[in-house]
Amino acid sequence: MKKLVLITFVLSVVWSLSAQDKVLAIRDNLMQEGNNSVLVVSHRADWRNAPENSLQAIKNCIEMGVDMVEIDLKKTKDGHLILMHDKTIDRTTTGKGRPEDFTLEELRNLRLRSGANHKTAHVIPTFEEVMQLCKGKIMVNVDKGYDYFDEAYAILEKTGTTQQCIMKSSLPYERVKAEHGDILQKMIFMPVVVLDKENAEEVIDGYMTHMKPTAYELVFSKDTPEVRRLIEKVRNSGARIFINSLWPELCGGHDDDRAVEQGQPDESWGWIVGQGAKLIQTDRPVHLIEYLKAKGLHN
Repeated sequence: MKKLVLITFVLSVVWSLSAQDKVLAIRDNLMQEGNNSVLVVSHRADWRNAPENSLQAIKNCIEMGVDMVEIDLKKTKDGHLILMHDKTIDRTTTGKGRPEDFTLEELRNLRLRSGANHKTAHVIPTFEEVMQLCKGKIMVNVDKGYDYFDEAYAILEKTGTTQQCIMKSSLPYERVKAEHGDILQKMIFMPVVVLDKENAEEVIDGYMTHMKPTAYELVFSKDTPEVRRLIEKVRNSGARIFINSLWPELCGGHDDDRAVEQGQPDESWGWIVGQGAKLIQTDRPVHLIEYLKAKGLHN
């Protein structure tokens, strides 16, 4: 009996270390200069096969080999951070109203809806539960969550996951520095820059001068010479590039549906890779991983 317990303990330790090695490998891949492989980011996790922003959707991403999941945060009436994209719970749950008008216990009595609007057995997870699930297995990209920056960081510290989470904002450097300057150097912060806006280069220059971010999320509705110039400028600074292929308006028409439904992956994902993107956020993670593997661009 003692031998069986010892074997079980050893296997548990080995699994824990191998899991931790996995997320460290993903992080190292992101941080290393000259590494040409591309990281796959799944939008709201695997929402096509499980409710968006659910634990099951994240588990699916871990199993399929996704590198990073994108999630969204809201806060309950009693101060808990939960996963929720919309300003209300109407679309994604069996309830109605704003999440901040409910306690966590009240929200736990609701059920998440599937993409087809059917009630499921899944409940709204807390941010802490998500980070415990993801710990050592997959990186996390907090999209709608800047309003809870300090509280989210406290949970990352509590769960020991500060090094596997990316926080971001479209605000200029000066404001982010003023509001959260004591935290910025303790984790990965990624500026979001809309390249179509007149002040796009000014925002980029502000971060380049004062912070030198690991990565920038670049958003653009059209594929123009000016957009390509700004992408090249960011790439030449040594920063990684994060591009969304979710729909045409985010990536100048080089989107997921063009890749999958129109059968033009080279004109969509291939074009994005050609711009030097290190991270691609997608609603088609399985297809994108297959495409990148075939090109020798995904570990």
